[in-house]
Amino acid sequence: MNILIIEDDARVADFLERGLRAEGYRLRVARNGPEGLEKARSLWEEMRELDQRAVVLLDLMLPGMNGLDLCQTLRASRVEVPILMLTALGRTEDRVTGLRMGADDYLVKPFAFEELLARIEALLRRGRAVEPAASPHLAVGDLVLDRAQFTVSRDGSDIRLTAKEIALLELLMSAPGRVFSRERILTNVWGIDEDPLTNVVDVYIRRLRAKVDEPFGTPLIETVRGLGYRIAPPPAGTSRQG
Repeated sequence: MNILIIEDDARVADFLERGLRAEGYRLRVARNGPEGLEKARSLWEEMRELDQRAVVLLDLMLPGMNGLDLCQTLRASRVEVPILMLTALGRTEDRVTGLRMGADDYLVKPFAFEELLARIEALLRRGRAVEPAASPHLAVGDLVLDRAQFTVSRDGSDIRLTAKEIALLELLMSAPGRVFSRERILTNVWGIDEDPLTNVVDVYIRRLRAKVDEPFGTPLIETVRGLGYRIAPPPAGTSRQG
C-alpha cells in the first residue's frame, strides 16, 4: 500500500514516515503544496495503471499552496485518490469545509497513531463489513486484562499496574504475536506530541517485565531487535521456572 505524506513540519513528517514505514507502507513525502500536488497526480496515475491502492495524508497549512486549494485542485482534475486531512484546525466549520473541498476524512492534531492507522485502513477497505465489538477481556496464556474493570492478573494472582502500564499492556495484548514498533507504542500510549527520541517506551517495558514476567518465571513480553516489542503465549509444554 502506498501513502503520500504532504506535510511541511519536518518533525511531524519524519515521525509519520518512520511509524508508517514500520507498519509496512510504501511512503512518499512532499514538504509543500506544489510538490504535493505533483506527487499526488503521479500517485493517481500509478494507481490507475498498476491497479494499486493508496492514501494521501494532507496537512492544511502548507507553503506554496494550502491544503484546501490542493484538495480542490485534485478533485477538479478528477484525481480520486483517497485524501485524509491532518490539521490542528478542529472547529466544526473547518472539518465541514475540508470535506466539502473533496477530502474523504479529517483528523485533528494531536491524534493517536492507532486512530490514524484505523482511518487509513478504513479508506483502503471501503465496503468491507464492520467487525464485531471487541471483548472486554484480553488473554495471553495465563495473563488476563479486564478492560472494563481496569485490572490485570496472571495465574490467578492480581498484578498492580499504573494507568500507563495498563495502556501499554493492552496495546500489546490486543494483537498477540504482532510486533509493535516503538513509534506506534509511543503515539498510541503517550500521544503524537511526545519526543520520538525519548526512551520512555523502553523504561515502561522494563517495568512491565518486572511485574508481569519476572515473578512468574515464564516471560511473555519479547524484544524483536530493531523492530519493537510483542507479547506472545509461551510455547506449548513450557514449564514455569521457580
